[in-house]
Amino acid sequence: MSEHPTLLAVFAHPDDESIRCGGTLALLAKKGWRIHVLTATTGQAGSCGDPPLCAQEELGAVRAAELQCACEALGLEPPQLLEYRDGTLSQVDEDAAAAQVFDTILQCQPQVLLSWPPDGLSGHPDHIAVSRWSELAFQRAVAAGMAVPVALYHLVVPQSMADALGSYRFRPVPDEAVSLAVDVMPVWDKKLKAIHCHRTQLGSSPILAAPPDHQRVFLGLEHFRQAASLEGKDPLDALPNVRRYNASCNN
Repeated sequence: MSEHPTLLAVFAHPDDESIRCGGTLALLAKKGWRIHVLTATTGQAGSCGDPPLCAQEELGAVRAAELQCACEALGLEPPQLLEYRDGTLSQVDEDAAAAQVFDTILQCQPQVLLSWPPDGLSGHPDHIAVSRWSELAFQRAVAAGMAVPVALYHLVVPQSMADALGSYRFRPVPDEAVSLAVDVMPVWDKKLKAIHCHRTQLGSSPILAAPPDHQRVFLGLEHFRQAASLEGKDPLDALPNVRRYNASCNN
């Protein structure tokens, strides 16, 4: 590992980076990792808030500023935006989009690439598209013989968590499909601050209206599956507060 290992998180919308993995990103940043966030859209088709905090035509700029706020709260590098149109990513040429992700890999040289799983976790077409772009970019890096990234991780929700919360808004995976879980309570305040940076979207997240104990169950433990790696490497082996499930991966 280099003196400053790096992670590149590739997502579809501002706020994707905070709810399901913001704590892990903050913990890595605290350990000296450089964390880059590449977001495909400005989220201009999302909610303006309730009551509205801006006009619809202003939402993209507002959400870009919210993303900047969240990255600062988590201790991450300034975010990068591709500015595709929110809600249209399934219609984008995936080779061209994957090339943009690959260009960012060349720029950042990340040991870890992180994105949504193939089903987008919630089935959202934008999430599914970004997952595919990230996989293609990873494959391109491997085919080019690059030393990085050495692993591709996906965000997941284990079946046991979905059962405990009685929530199936997300598409859970069997617990044995989870590679690791990260206890993010040591950076709980940072994660909540980042989530609340996304002021326009707070009403769109049912978990934020749930009792505090449910919030801690769902938001206090973050789960990941290692989708691919080079020579079985696990660059997150030094991550603090980790519980390992299954070290296997699909190459």
